[in-house]
Amino acid sequence: MLKTIALVIVVAMAGILIFAATKPDTFRVERSIAIKAPPEKIFPLINDFKQWDAWSPWEKKDPAMKRTYGPATSGKGAHYAWQGNSDVGQGSMDIVESVPSSKVALKLDFVKPFEGHNTVDFSLVPQGETTRVTWAMQGPSPFITKVIQVFCNMDSMIGKDFEAGLASLKAAAEK
Repeated sequence: MLKTIALVIVVAMAGILIFAATKPDTFRVERSIAIKAPPEKIFPLINDFKQWDAWSPWEKKDPAMKRTYGPATSGKGAHYAWQGNSDVGQGSMDIVESVPSSKVALKLDFVKPFEGHNTVDFSLVPQGETTRVTWAMQGPSPFITKVIQVFCNMDSMIGKDFEAGLASLKAAAEK
């Protein structure tokens, strides 16, 4: 009986690992929102890390989070690091591209709860009286991430935070 149980467990684990190996080597999560404001009003909220407390969903998850800023807080070369509770973890961001009123690209490095190295892009596209803001994150999916994706949908998990952040960004920009 114990041998049968052990065999079932081993086969189930092998199945999970084999299924995980079939997952894509990269991931991408993207959400968009229409904001009734010109790109020039929205851009500074994204391009300056000190403005993120007005809209970032992670700022709300841990108000006691320790924040560290580099010599520059906005534009290309700006740096921001954080260390927080289990909801926000630990990591850093650097603005690697800043095109006024149209694009901000970040290098995002997580230390905890899992190490990860991703890129984030914000694009702002005027559409009549609104601006379409798109927030996207992409990066590699190492094997451990693929195993997690067997049980958790990464797009849903991260996407909910992006949706909340974009809704807060909309509220801040439309004031």
